[in-house]
Amino acid sequence: MRYSNQLSIVVALLLIAVCFGPWVYIAHIDTTITGWHAGKTNLGKPGLMNIIFSSITILMILLPSIWAKRINVFVCSFNFSWAIRNYLLTTQCEMGECPEKRYGIYVLLLLSLCLLVLSLFPQFKINKQVD
Repeated sequence: MRYSNQLSIVVALLLIAVCFGPWVYIAHIDTTITGWHAGKTNLGKPGLMNIIFSSITILMILLPSIWAKRINVFVCSFNFSWAIRNYLLTTQCEMGECPEKRYGIYVLLLLSLCLLVLSLFPQFKINKQVD
């Protein structure tokens, strides 16, 4: 993939932006949960780890060594796992009331999956040495 590094950076920046958008709306307490603000719930900041993992991913993409590309696969898999955790935690029904899912939670899952797939195909130059 020719532009996988540039595309990965764009996807990581979009994932950071999605963490500030609405994820779910809980009607009975009149709260919208985003990745940065959980409203009246005790979820804390569920998108903070996604922001940290995406920032580390951008750093690993910019480093031109093979070990950075390998660490990037590890970081992106944790990012995807954390996105699944956020989906399961924020959209669960409690005491018969289910929150209304917004676009942000679906986009978070999609972008973190795209970032994981793109991390498997990094673009880097191999220096061939002739002995």
